[in-house]
Order: sequence, then C-alpha cells, then structure tokens
Amino acid sequence: MPCFFSIINSRTFTLNILVDYADRHLENIDWITLLLFGCLALFALAKYLYPKRFQEFIMLPLTNKYFLIQGRNNEINHPFNILLFASQVISISLFIYLAFTVYNPDLVQQNSWLYVQICTFYSVFVLVKFCIEKIVAHVFSIETLINSYLYQKLSCRNLLSMFFFIANLVLFYVTTPSEVYIVTLFVLLLLLNGIALFYSYKTNGNSILKNFFYFILYLCALEISPYIILYKLMV
Repeated sequence: MPCFFSIINSRTFTLNILVDYADRHLENIDWITLLLFGCLALFALAKYLYPKRFQEFIMLPLTNKYFLIQGRNNEINHPFNILLFASQVISISLFIYLAFTVYNPDLVQQNSWLYVQICTFYSVFVLVKFCIEKIVAHVFSIETLINSYLYQKLSCRNLLSMFFFIANLVLFYVTTPSEVYIVTLFVLLLLLNGIALFYSYKTNGNSILKNFFYFILYLCALEISPYIILYKLMV
C-alpha cells in the first residue's frame, strides 16, 4: 500500500513538473509569437503599399527585373527597403537567439534581455558598417558602384530574411531546434549570401574592373575584416 501511494505521489510530482515547464515554455514563446507576427505585418504592409515592387522583389531568385526597374536609382532609403530591413533585423536576430538556446542555454536562462541585446548589436553593426561604406565610397570616388552594390546586397539579404522568417516558425513551433538544424541553416545562409554577392559582382563587373584597386581595398576593409574581427571576439 505505501508503495502504491509512493508511485502515485511520484507520478503527480512528475506531472506537476511537466505542467510547470509547459507554462514557462508558453510564457517564453509569447514574446516570440508577437515578434513573428510583427514581422509578418511588416511583409503585409510592404506588399499592400508597394504591390508591384513586392511582386518583383520575391521573384529575385528567378529574374533580375527588380534590379533593372526598381533599382535604377538605387534608393536604399526607400520606405519599402526600410520595412523589409526591419523584418530582417527581427528574423536574423531571432535565429541567432535560437542558436544561443541550443549552444548556450544557460546564458539564455540567465539573461532575459539577450534578444534585445542581439537585436541592438545587429542593427548597430549593419548601420555603422553601411555609413562607413558610404564614406569610403565618397573618398575613393566610387559612389555609383558602391551604391549599386549596397542596394543589391540589401535586397538579397532582405529576401534571405523571409526565408529565415519561415525557418524560425518551423524551429519554434513545429520541431525541436538542434545543432544539426542550426548548422545546416547557417551553412545555407553563407551559401545563399555568397551566391547573392557573386551575382552582384557579376552584374557590376565592368564598373568593378574600372575601379578594381579601390574596390579590392573596399572589399578587404569592409566586407572581410569586420567578420574576421567578429569571429575573433566571439571565439
């Protein structure tokens, strides 16, 4: 009889732990749900305000019509780009946060502001890098080339952020995140980003050849070294 009650108490205790864990898990997911909903709202707003531009934008993997028509003036500060950049910050920061939950769960538990810190760092890093790139382009008198390059790079990364928005939905609500998923998505991100950069270099090939020396300096100083420094800081 005591054994029977012992089993009941043990199962009740285990059930209570599972319920408490589920409650905490749902509470933790609430703010993520709001962020993903906000991200979706930004996509919807961009599509509603600029339907033709949005349609051409999502067709980028198949055709460069978007760059030929919408990118003629290289309007990086266009409201359409700002809306999609905001969604990029949310999606990429969420993915980085997800990577922390897999590789360093203790830090996630201890730091309730981790996502905000990731989001702030990512935004500041991208914006500061962009400002420096504009200054360097002005100093080397290659503004036309760099503006075109930056516009294409921003557009491709905004498109990649839509992919990561979907990936975040799957990893947060459908499956359990693991190192395999994180590494696979990270490698895919590098691969797609590399393809986008290669396309941009190919498109601006003639302009790059005319300013080859300055472009190589720009590439080494602002496209390669910042990420090497980041890697050193993180490792």
